[in-house]
Amino acid sequence: MSQPDQNDFEYSSEALLSVDLPSVAAARMHRLPPYLFGRINALKTALRRKGVDVIDLGMGNPSDPTPQPIVDKLREAAGKKQNQRYSVSQGIYNLRRELAYFYDQQWGVGLDPKTEIIATIGSKEGISHLCLATLGPGDVALTPTPSFPIHVYAPVIAGANVIGVSMMDGEEALLRRISDMCRTVSPQPKIVFLNFPHNPTAHTVEIGFFEEVVKLAKRFNFYVIHDFAYGLTTFDGYQAPSFLQAPGAKDVGVESLTMSKGYNMAGWRIGFVVGNPDMVNLLACIKGYYDYGIFQAVQIATVIALRHCEEDMRAQAQIYAQRRDTLCESLERAGWEVERPRATMFAWVKIPEPYREMGSIEFAMQCLQKAEVAVAPGRGFGEDGEGYLRFGLVENEERLRQAVRQLRRAFPVDG
Repeated sequence: MSQPDQNDFEYSSEALLSVDLPSVAAARMHRLPPYLFGRINALKTALRRKGVDVIDLGMGNPSDPTPQPIVDKLREAAGKKQNQRYSVSQGIYNLRRELAYFYDQQWGVGLDPKTEIIATIGSKEGISHLCLATLGPGDVALTPTPSFPIHVYAPVIAGANVIGVSMMDGEEALLRRISDMCRTVSPQPKIVFLNFPHNPTAHTVEIGFFEEVVKLAKRFNFYVIHDFAYGLTTFDGYQAPSFLQAPGAKDVGVESLTMSKGYNMAGWRIGFVVGNPDMVNLLACIKGYYDYGIFQAVQIATVIALRHCEEDMRAQAQIYAQRRDTLCESLERAGWEVERPRATMFAWVKIPEPYREMGSIEFAMQCLQKAEVAVAPGRGFGEDGEGYLRFGLVENEERLRQAVRQLRRAFPVDG
């Protein structure tokens, strides 16, 4: 398996980097590709400035409100003088203790709040700083592809080499490829990234997969970073397993959980890294240099979320399930091939055969121009994503039906 092309993945900044970087740029900036979605976002902005009602299904940005008890607690806590000072970068103890209780209740996983939990400024910050603490020049990281961009570019920014491992042939093939990479790559991989339920494909796994990963990690001496961002957004009776449920998982890795999706707290920027105490301590050390902690009122409000808002979280998952059904049924009637996800806030959809040859970037551009619908091209998540589109379940059901009607008129499949 060769190293993925640097142009395979979305760059995480809002800025569109030019090919000709100024002389002041650090060498690492030359390893970051131009923002692959830049053309699409520029067109979307231009259309909206002309008054076009673009239905935006391209970004996984929750559009529903944060549960009211969380907002109310934030207001109360923000007004108290003691919460307006710098906090601690590790997160207040009461929050870490509450998360430990939450993990025990949800997944039967025991965590030590003092040594195995750290609060992060969202999951991307935690993953990025953890890469700075664990990876450097000459190190190798593996990430399944297609991939959420930070799983590629956090190691790149840290100076490591990244090898993409295709996950498109199923879990057994992915495990076999990880094993093959560990036997044939020199130096051996130091970190393996996982992300289930998966963004962008919405693929899910059972606990047996993680058990096999732990065995491989112990055999080949690598560590695991599992991005569990969609672990609380599941449907149809499916409960996503935590990586830490696998026996021995805390010996070899950590898990990143965010409040952004399940609790509609995306703009609040709060998440956690939990598990292996050495990795948590390394992250705490580097965060001690980089930040003074999350606004304490946000942390206090997050305690309320974990303690009292489980029903809100489950109700939100049901909203996504209903939107999934609406979108998938509408696309199926339009002649599109769809596999219904049982987790995440996305649907991963094949481009209809008559239009597949134009490629996902160009087809996504055409969706905007001809149907006034924004979607994410699969190529933005790596070469293995080509031929697919990612639809975000971020609009209400009527808007989703309208989006498919507009796509059907612009791109007839059934003749």
